[in-house]
Amino acid sequence: MSWYNYNNRSPKEVEDGIEAQSKRGDIGEQWWSRRFVDVVESYSKSNRITRGKRYARKGQIVDLTVKNGVVSAQVQGSRADPYEITIRGDALDDDTWTEVEAAMADRAVFAAQLLTEQMPADIEEVFEVCGVSLFPESYRDMRTRCSCPDHANPCKHIAAVFYILAERFDDDPFLIFRWRGRSRETLLENLQELRGEDDETSQEV
Repeated sequence: MSWYNYNNRSPKEVEDGIEAQSKRGDIGEQWWSRRFVDVVESYSKSNRITRGKRYARKGQIVDLTVKNGVVSAQVQGSRADPYEITIRGDALDDDTWTEVEAAMADRAVFAAQLLTEQMPADIEEVFEVCGVSLFPESYRDMRTRCSCPDHANPCKHIAAVFYILAERFDDDPFLIFRWRGRSRETLLENLQELRGEDDETSQEV
């Protein structure tokens, strides 16, 4: 089979696939998910990005999980078995997270919003103060892999995962922290502890 024929074959239908909620226009409603999508779309203008968006809307993603530093997914293409995709972003180490959490706790508004599970509008500033970034600064900051035969990166399968991931970030911004190495539970527990220490200190003064 020629490369042209492979690249233009229709994907196999997926039953109960993960389907993008957005049916037209941009994917990603919140500023943080758009910030993430912009990194991908600014890197590549190829038709694979457009096809990836179609795959996301068609429901070709079979499975997607987010863990510390890595996103794993399966995307059904034209072949019998789904392709395996990984998107790796360097998870911050514990020392860096400790510094970031302290900076969050120092800003009462940030801590209050996070403790009520809201994403502060200026959250990136906290990471910048600590010399790191919340989001990848460029596509090259991520290590992406797909088991399909397309040598382009991103291929349409990786692009599809990015779009579904952006919508997951819409629904749960704490997944961004999880991808960067901190679970929701640990982050909130540490912030509560730090804010409690601040309150005790202020009462002693």
